[in-house]
Amino acid sequence: MAAGLKTYIFYTYFILSLTACSVMASSSSSQAIKGGYWPSWDKNFPPSSIDTSFFTHIYYAFLIPNDVTSKFDIEYTTGLELVNFTSTLHAKKPPVKTLFSIGGGAEGPIFFGRMASSPSMRKNFIDSSIEVARKFGFDGIDLDWEFPQTSKDMENLAYLLDEWRLEVQKEAKTTNRPPLLLSAAVYFSANFFLSEPYRSYPATSISKNLDWINVMTYDYHGSWNTSATGAQAALFDSKTNISTSYGLGSWIKSGVPKSKLIMGLPLYGRTWTLKDPKSHGVGSPAIDVGPGDQGVLTFAEIEQFNRDHKAKVEYDLEGVSMYSVAGTTWIGYDDTLSVTVKIGYARALGIRGYFFWAVHGDYKWKISKRASQLWST
Repeated sequence: MAAGLKTYIFYTYFILSLTACSVMASSSSSQAIKGGYWPSWDKNFPPSSIDTSFFTHIYYAFLIPNDVTSKFDIEYTTGLELVNFTSTLHAKKPPVKTLFSIGGGAEGPIFFGRMASSPSMRKNFIDSSIEVARKFGFDGIDLDWEFPQTSKDMENLAYLLDEWRLEVQKEAKTTNRPPLLLSAAVYFSANFFLSEPYRSYPATSISKNLDWINVMTYDYHGSWNTSATGAQAALFDSKTNISTSYGLGSWIKSGVPKSKLIMGLPLYGRTWTLKDPKSHGVGSPAIDVGPGDQGVLTFAEIEQFNRDHKAKVEYDLEGVSMYSVAGTTWIGYDDTLSVTVKIGYARALGIRGYFFWAVHGDYKWKISKRASQLWST
């Protein structure tokens, strides 16, 4: 079946499914997750700026353990920031749950691989993470290990999650408090089929020990390939398996319950410099990245760019993504239109929710509001 026809059929199903969404939501025993990561380095966007009416959970990004002890050394100023983060968001109307995320893309995999391989370092890490969560008022902890590099890493990740859940349960019983939430940010696919060595996440341990996983269904194309434009968060891709539909499907196939799957949505886009401005579709020849730090612009910056440059804005029907063109500048991103379709797809698929990277990137809460309206609890 042609990709365009597949998409058309999906749209028809999507429109019909929207009418049933409230019924689907009410029949689920799991609260919908509407998450967002807050980048702590953006001092121009404090936690008080977050409109919590569009979210259920906000993640503090990031805390990094000591690479020798595996414990968290929280400096005084960081401690004040953590207290401000949790107290501010808990006091908002409506309040949201708060988690701190550990690691991030900049941290890399080396520390995590070493820590997870050692029983004593795992214990230090787990005990210290629980201590930090309770001391600074967090509701949970999020692991952002990007990414386990070998099958042994995946095996050790399973040990880590088994031991972490056990200690969280023990601490909750001892203190008579609700157990801390445990989540993890993971690769878009349950297996690494694009790089060697081939490896798969420990689905059984993830299913048993984590409350949910934030599937990073974005960054499919970017500055690492400047020869052609690409939809960085395509819902479908008829030529490859590099797509959100494939990624979520692989997680379901691995055995992780749909109630523990959260779809990632980017509040930023990626830019290229076109080789020929007359050829400006998805996959068109390019010669370099475009504007932004390493070819990245937030959605708010893209909106400004489009206005300032009177950019031509196009919707890619097959991939379900947006792109804008102004001269030789090409920007691929998500807008309310593509997000509307993605939310419809995720709800029809029966997963639990979505998250954004990152909340500071939206423009007047345009996308966050639309997503929240479509996924009413």
